[in-house]
Amino acid sequence: MRRALGHRRGITEKKMMGALCFMTRGTMCCGVTSAALMVRVGADGFERALSKPHVRPLRIGRRAARGFVLVDPRGYRTAAALATWVEQGLTTAKMLRRQTTKPAAARRRHPVG
Repeated sequence: MRRALGHRRGITEKKMMGALCFMTRGTMCCGVTSAALMVRVGADGFERALSKPHVRPLRIGRRAARGFVLVDPRGYRTAAALATWVEQGLTTAKMLRRQTTKPAAARRRHPVG
Protein backbone atom coordinates (compact mmCIF):
# COMPACT_ATOMS: atom_id res chain seq x y z
CA MET A 1 0.00 0.00 0.00
CA ARG A 2 2.78 2.42 0.85
CA ARG A 3 4.39 1.75 -2.52
CA ALA A 4 1.09 2.33 -4.31
CA LEU A 5 0.68 5.70 -2.57
CA GLY A 6 4.37 6.60 -2.24
CA HIS A 7 4.55 9.01 -5.16
CA ARG A 8 1.49 11.01 -4.06
CA ARG A 9 1.67 14.30 -2.24
CA GLY A 10 -0.38 14.99 0.86
CA ILE A 11 -0.70 11.35 2.00
CA THR A 12 -0.56 10.65 5.72
CA GLU A 13 -1.12 7.53 7.80
CA LYS A 14 -3.33 7.24 10.85
CA LYS A 15 -4.43 4.26 12.95
CA MET A 16 -8.21 4.22 13.26
CA MET A 17 -11.20 1.89 12.83
CA GLY A 18 -8.96 -1.08 13.62
CA ALA A 19 -6.82 -0.40 10.56
CA LEU A 20 -3.87 1.57 9.29
CA CYS A 21 -5.65 4.25 7.28
CA PHE A 22 -4.24 6.44 4.55
CA MET A 23 -5.44 10.00 4.32
CA THR A 24 -5.21 12.43 1.45
CA ARG A 25 -5.18 15.99 2.70
CA GLY A 26 -7.02 14.91 5.83
CA THR A 27 -9.69 12.74 4.18
CA MET A 28 -9.47 8.97 4.46
CA CYS A 29 -9.18 7.19 1.11
CA CYS A 30 -8.16 3.63 2.00
CA GLY A 31 -6.63 1.47 4.68
CA VAL A 32 -5.27 -1.93 5.54
CA THR A 33 -6.76 -4.29 8.10
CA SER A 34 -5.23 -7.57 9.17
CA ALA A 35 -7.28 -9.39 6.53
CA ALA A 36 -8.31 -6.94 3.80
CA LEU A 37 -7.91 -3.66 1.99
CA MET A 38 -10.40 -1.02 3.12
CA VAL A 39 -11.47 1.38 0.37
CA ARG A 40 -13.67 4.46 0.45
CA VAL A 41 -16.03 4.13 -2.51
CA GLY A 42 -18.73 6.62 -1.49
CA ALA A 43 -22.44 6.00 -1.20
CA ASP A 44 -22.87 6.22 -4.98
CA GLY A 45 -20.17 3.63 -5.66
CA PHE A 46 -21.05 1.24 -2.85
CA GLU A 47 -23.32 -1.19 -4.73
CA ARG A 48 -21.09 -1.14 -7.83
CA ALA A 49 -18.05 -2.02 -5.70
CA LEU A 50 -19.93 -4.85 -3.98
CA SER A 51 -20.70 -6.40 -7.37
CA LYS A 52 -16.98 -7.05 -7.92
CA PRO A 53 -15.35 -10.33 -6.88
CA HIS A 54 -13.76 -10.61 -3.43
CA VAL A 55 -15.46 -7.44 -2.13
CA ARG A 56 -17.67 -7.20 0.92
CA PRO A 57 -19.13 -4.36 2.97
CA LEU A 58 -17.16 -2.91 5.84
CA ARG A 59 -19.10 -3.63 9.01
CA ILE A 60 -19.01 -1.47 12.08
CA GLY A 61 -20.81 -3.43 14.73
CA ARG A 62 -23.84 -5.00 13.06
CA ARG A 63 -24.31 -2.50 10.27
CA ALA A 64 -22.57 -1.99 6.97
CA ALA A 65 -20.65 1.26 6.70
CA ARG A 66 -22.08 2.56 3.42
CA GLY A 67 -19.38 4.14 1.40
CA PHE A 68 -16.63 1.74 2.49
CA VAL A 69 -15.82 -1.77 1.31
CA LEU A 70 -13.31 -4.44 2.24
CA VAL A 71 -11.43 -6.10 -0.59
CA ASP A 72 -10.03 -9.52 0.25
CA PRO A 73 -6.41 -10.24 -0.83
CA ARG A 74 -7.48 -12.10 -3.97
CA GLY A 75 -9.21 -8.91 -5.13
CA TYR A 76 -6.02 -6.85 -5.14
CA ARG A 77 -3.42 -9.55 -5.78
CA THR A 78 -1.88 -7.81 -8.79
CA ALA A 79 -0.26 -4.38 -8.80
CA ALA A 80 -2.82 -3.26 -11.39
CA ALA A 81 -5.77 -4.36 -9.23
CA LEU A 82 -4.31 -2.63 -6.17
CA ALA A 83 -3.74 0.55 -8.18
CA THR A 84 -7.36 0.49 -9.36
CA TRP A 85 -8.67 0.27 -5.79
CA VAL A 86 -6.27 2.97 -4.57
CA GLU A 87 -7.41 5.28 -7.39
CA GLN A 88 -11.04 4.62 -6.45
CA GLY A 89 -10.33 5.62 -2.85
CA LEU A 90 -8.37 8.73 -3.85
CA THR A 91 -11.03 9.86 -6.31
CA THR A 92 -13.82 9.38 -3.77
CA ALA A 93 -11.91 11.25 -1.05
CA LYS A 94 -11.22 14.12 -3.45
CA MET A 95 -14.91 14.35 -4.41
CA LEU A 96 -15.94 14.37 -0.74
CA ARG A 97 -13.49 17.17 0.04
CA ARG A 98 -14.94 19.24 -2.79
CA GLN A 99 -18.47 18.70 -1.51
CA THR A 100 -17.65 19.71 2.06
CA THR A 101 -15.18 22.54 1.39
CA LYS A 102 -16.76 25.96 1.07
CA PRO A 103 -14.97 28.91 -0.48
CA ALA A 104 -13.31 31.23 2.06
CA ALA A 105 -15.81 34.02 1.35
CA ALA A 106 -18.73 31.72 2.21
CA ARG A 107 -17.11 30.76 5.52
CA ARG A 108 -16.69 34.34 6.74
CA ARG A 109 -19.30 35.60 9.11
CA HIS A 110 -20.99 38.80 8.10
CA PRO A 111 -22.64 41.02 10.70
CA VAL A 112 -26.39 40.95 10.50
CA GLY A 113 -28.42 44.11 10.17
